[in-house]
Amino acid sequence: MDQSPLSSPSDSREPPFAAESPNWNQVDRRRFLGGATLLTGITAGRLLRAESPADRPEPLKPIGTAQGIHPGRVVWVHDPGVVRWNGPQDGVWWSGAHVSQDRVDAMLKEAVCHTAGEGDVKTAWNRIFAHLNRKRGRADRGYQPGEKIVIKPNWVGMIYRENIVDPQTYRFMRRENYMNTSPHMLLALLHQWIEELGVRPGDITICDTLAYLVHEYYDILHGAFPDVRYEDYTGQFGRIQVRSSEVPLYWSSRPDGAAQDYLPTCFAEADYLINFANFKAHSGAGVTLCAKNHFGSLIRWPVQEGYYNIHPNCFSNATAIYRPLVDLIGHTHLGGKTALYLIDGLFSGVHPKDPEPQRMHIPPMEEQWSCSLFASQDPVAIDSVAFDFLWAEGTPFPRKGGVDDYLHEAALADAPPSGTFYDPNHPEPTERLASLGVHEHWNDVREKRYSRNLGTGEGIELLPVAM
Repeated sequence: MDQSPLSSPSDSREPPFAAESPNWNQVDRRRFLGGATLLTGITAGRLLRAESPADRPEPLKPIGTAQGIHPGRVVWVHDPGVVRWNGPQDGVWWSGAHVSQDRVDAMLKEAVCHTAGEGDVKTAWNRIFAHLNRKRGRADRGYQPGEKIVIKPNWVGMIYRENIVDPQTYRFMRRENYMNTSPHMLLALLHQWIEELGVRPGDITICDTLAYLVHEYYDILHGAFPDVRYEDYTGQFGRIQVRSSEVPLYWSSRPDGAAQDYLPTCFAEADYLINFANFKAHSGAGVTLCAKNHFGSLIRWPVQEGYYNIHPNCFSNATAIYRPLVDLIGHTHLGGKTALYLIDGLFSGVHPKDPEPQRMHIPPMEEQWSCSLFASQDPVAIDSVAFDFLWAEGTPFPRKGGVDDYLHEAALADAPPSGTFYDPNHPEPTERLASLGVHEHWNDVREKRYSRNLGTGEGIELLPVAM
C-alpha cells in the first residue's frame, strides 16, 4: 500500500493514472450541458430514500438578488474517476494513488472557466478578480502582481482542541480519514495561480485559524509550493502563527458584554479571499458549507467564554431569527473580499459523527463517493445547491427545521424575515447589508433544475459538467 506524498511540480506532476486524465485542450464541449438537463449518460437511478412532496422544501421560489458575472450560476463538476479509494482498509484517502491529481486539476479548470464563461484559466481568473474589483468600487482590472490572496480551507478535522492532532508532533492521532478540504484541491488552485496566472507564492496564504496544520498535509503542500504562507493556530514546525488584526467584526444581534471579535491579520491585509469549504452535513447546524467555513476565520473558538456564542443561533431549528452566518459572509473583509466560493466534494459525510467519508446514494453518485466540486461567485446560491444535495441524501440533520433559514436571511439581508439590521462592519447599526445572493430549491433530485435553467425566474443556474 503506497502512502507516499503526492508528486510535486519538480516531479513533473505525473499522477497515478495520467493516461486516463482528461486533457483540457481536448475537452468534449458536449459534456457541458448548460444546466438544462442532467449529466450525459447518467440515469436517474434509484434513491435510497424517496422524497416526500409533503416535507421537501418548496421548489423554484427564488428570493434575493443573484450575484456573479453570470448571476446565480453554480458550476457542479462531477468526475467518478477522480477517486480510487475503497475505504479505510486501503489506508488514508489523501495519500498515494487514491486521488488523481491530474483529474482534480481538470475539475478545477472546468469549474473556474465555466464560472467566468471563459476558455482558459488565466482569462477566467482575471475576469473573476475584475468582477470583484468592480463590485467593491475598485479599478476595473484583474489580478495585479503584489496583491495578496488568502485561501480559507475547512480543516475542522485538525482542530486544536478536539484531541485529534498531537500538538507535540503535529501528526494525526485519530480521524486521519476525515473529510477536510483536500490537499489535492489546494494544489490544483496553487498551480493555477502560480504557474498560469503568475502570482508570487509569498503573496498567497492558506489559513484556518483553529487548526493544527498536520505534517501529513503540510508535507504535501509545502513540498510542492514551499514559498506559500501556511498559517495555523500555533505556528510550529515552520508554519506561521495566525495573528489578530485591529479590524473588528460586530455581531448584528449587538450582544451585551461580549468581548470584541477581530479578524486575522492575513484576512485584513488580503486583496482577495477564496472560501474553500467542504461538502458535509452537520449534526448541529444541519449543513456546514461556505458560510459556516468562516467559523475558522475568527481568532477564537466559536463558543469561547467571554465572546459571543455563535452556536445557538447557528444551530437553532427556528425560522426568521438572527443568523450570525449572515454577518460572516457579509463582512467587508470576509465575504466582501471573496472572489470565488468553492466546495470540495471529493468526499462527503456528517460532521462530527463520521470519522471518515460516507458514500452517497442519490443520482448520479449511487453508492459511490461524491467525487464533486462546486464553484460560484454567489455565496447564497452555492450553499443552496449543496443544501439540496445533502437534503435529498436523506440523513436527518439537513432535514431538521430551520437549516436553510440562514440562506433566507442572507438572500434578504436588506429586509430579512427576522427584522435584523444586518451590519457587521459598524459598532452600531449604520449601513444595512444588501442582498448577499439568491436562494431557492431545485425542482427535484433527478433533474436538479432551478428557475434560471427552466427560464421561469431569476434564481439559480446550475451548470453540471460531467468528466
